[in-house]
Amino acid sequence: MSSAAPEPNAQQQPNHVPPLLATLVDDATLFPPTKATVADAIRGYLEVRDSAHARLYGAFLCPASKLPELITELNRAKPKQPLDLSLVIDTGLGGLPKAISIIESRTELLNLVMVEMPAPSDVDEMWLERVAEFVPEEVEKVVEVRRGGPWLTGVELVAAHNCQPKLRCGGQREQNFPSTAEVADFLAIVSHSPSPFRATAGLHNAVRTVEEETGFTYHGVLNLLVATARSLSGHDVRSALEEQEGTALAEELASLSPTAAQAVRGVFASYSTHTLTNPTHDLAKLGLL
Repeated sequence: MSSAAPEPNAQQQPNHVPPLLATLVDDATLFPPTKATVADAIRGYLEVRDSAHARLYGAFLCPASKLPELITELNRAKPKQPLDLSLVIDTGLGGLPKAISIIESRTELLNLVMVEMPAPSDVDEMWLERVAEFVPEEVEKVVEVRRGGPWLTGVELVAAHNCQPKLRCGGQREQNFPSTAEVADFLAIVSHSPSPFRATAGLHNAVRTVEEETGFTYHGVLNLLVATARSLSGHDVRSALEEQEGTALAEELASLSPTAAQAVRGVFASYSTHTLTNPTHDLAKLGLL
């Protein structure tokens, strides 16, 4: 058995990323509103993966329709280790087996950790069973149930079938942004379900913000983390989602015990964003990195 590597000295150690924030940020650079090429997106992801805050970042999201291009560009980039991939199904479930077969044949380039897909409007147990058949057991299954109508019933069904519900927090139209009441209702379900949730879109900054240009109110990542903690402990979730004072949110998160922080991440697995540098800047400014 080989001996453990020596502990790096203080000058060599990367900036500390606490367990509460580890692998919190997934890379969605290939999705709107950005117009990045696959080559540019890979370059940016590999840069943050080799940065001082590398532990903050999780998977790289890629649409199934761009999988061949992704492999071509990875062959050119020659990454030091396989890319942790979240495959986003934009070609229908029927094409999933072939896509997974391609990925499994390129393990020197790709490590499939998640498969993400939108749920049909009439999501039911039969559809979720098909998902389970197509996706390898060790790969996380992430399913987005669109808001509207009895959407929370769909969220409960998804979580009960060993899939992770995905919450869309924004977009390019006002109706893409859920209200604080809707997010609180969502958290009330997932905080006590067997599967964690993931978030996407709109979480560009650490703290809830009103954008002057559009007038849209963007949810904050720290708001969502604090709201998850409060949902688990039975405290006021909505006020956490509406808080716009970053220092107050950061202090509340910093006060969590290691057990409480682990429980929060057991519910809130990660969020995807195309603004990879914003999280580092905001979290460092608030003293969390």
